[in-house]
Amino acid sequence: MTTSEAAAARAVEEESSSPAENQEIEGIVRRPHGPLVLGIFAALLLVGLVAGVAIGPLRLAPLDVLDIIASKVGIGEAAGYSVAEVNVVWEIRFPRVLLATLVGSALAISGAALQGLFGNSLADPGIIGVTAGASLGAITAIVLGLTIFGSWTVPGMAFVFGLATTGLIYVLARPGQGRGTVQLLLVGIAITAIAGSANGFFTYIADTTELESITYWSMGSLNRASWTTLVTGLPLYVTGMVTVLCLARSLDVLALGERQAHHVGLHVKRTRILLIVATALVVGAAVALAGSIGFVGLVVPHIVRLLVGPGHRWLLPISALGGALMLVMADIGARTLNPPSEVPIGLFTGLVGGPFFLWLLFHRRTEMRA
Repeated sequence: MTTSEAAAARAVEEESSSPAENQEIEGIVRRPHGPLVLGIFAALLLVGLVAGVAIGPLRLAPLDVLDIIASKVGIGEAAGYSVAEVNVVWEIRFPRVLLATLVGSALAISGAALQGLFGNSLADPGIIGVTAGASLGAITAIVLGLTIFGSWTVPGMAFVFGLATTGLIYVLARPGQGRGTVQLLLVGIAITAIAGSANGFFTYIADTTELESITYWSMGSLNRASWTTLVTGLPLYVTGMVTVLCLARSLDVLALGERQAHHVGLHVKRTRILLIVATALVVGAAVALAGSIGFVGLVVPHIVRLLVGPGHRWLLPISALGGALMLVMADIGARTLNPPSEVPIGLFTGLVGGPFFLWLLFHRRTEMRA
C-alpha cells in the first residue's frame, strides 16, 4: 500500500468512527452514542404513531389503539369496540400515520444522501429541484391519463422524472469542479421554475377533477392514504432505502474527495450513479404518495448531524427515523389545527423549514467571513 493510500484509509476510519471514538481523539465535541440516539428516535416515533392514530375528532385511548391494531394482525380480539372505532383506526388513521412515516423517512434520508453526494449541506430534494421534477412526472401522468403500468404509472413517472432531474443537477452542479453553493442553488431555482411553468400549463388544460389532484400534489397532503396507496409506493421506497443505507460507508469515502476515494478502491462513478438512482427512487415514491413536501430533507439531517456527527453509518438511519417523526407530528397538527378541515401538510413543513434554511444561509455567510 502506498503512503497516499494508507493516509486515505486512515482518514476513512476516522470519518466513519463512532462519536465516542472521535470524542476520545479530539477531546472537544461530546456526542452521544449512535445506537442510543437511534433507540431514542425509534421510541419517540412509536409514541408519535400511537398518538397519530389516537388523536382526532374521534378520540381514543392509546391502549385502545394498540388493542384494535393487535386484533387486526391476529393478536387477540377487538371486543367492546364499535365498528366505527375499528374502521377509523384500521382503515383511516393507521394507514395515514404509516404513510407519514414512509414519506418522512424517504425525504429525510434522501436529503442526507444528496448532501453527501454533492458535498453541500444545503442540498435538499425540494431546494435543488428534485421534488419539483418528480412532481411534474406525477402531474403529467394524471393530466394525460397515462395508465402504462396500471396503478404503478404515477409512482413510475415520478421516479423517471426525479431520476432525470437528479442526473441533470449532478451534471450542472457536480462537486469537485469549482462549483459551490451558489451554483447548486441557481440550478435548483432554474429547474423549479421550469417544472413550475410546465405544471402551470397542465393546470390550464386540466378539468375540475384533475385540478383537485394538481392542488394535492402542489401543497402536499396525506388525505388519500390507504392500504392500496401504501402497497403501490412500497417497491420504490424499499429498493431506494436499502440501496442508500448500503452506501453509507461509500458516502464517508466520497467526503474525502474523488482522488482519495479512488486510492482506497472505491468505484466513484458507479457509486454516484447508484446514489442518484436510489435518491430518485425514494423521492419519487414520496412525491407519488403525498405530493410536494419541502424542507424535511434539509432540517432533519442537520439536527441529526449535530447529535451523532457526519458519519453516514448513523446519520442515514437516524435521519430516516427523524424525518418520519417530523412528518407524523406535522400531520397531527394539520388534522387538528382547524377541524374538520385539514391544512395541507406541506404548509407546516415550509413554516419550519423556510426560517431554518435562511438561518443556514446566514450561518454559512458568517463562517465565510470569519
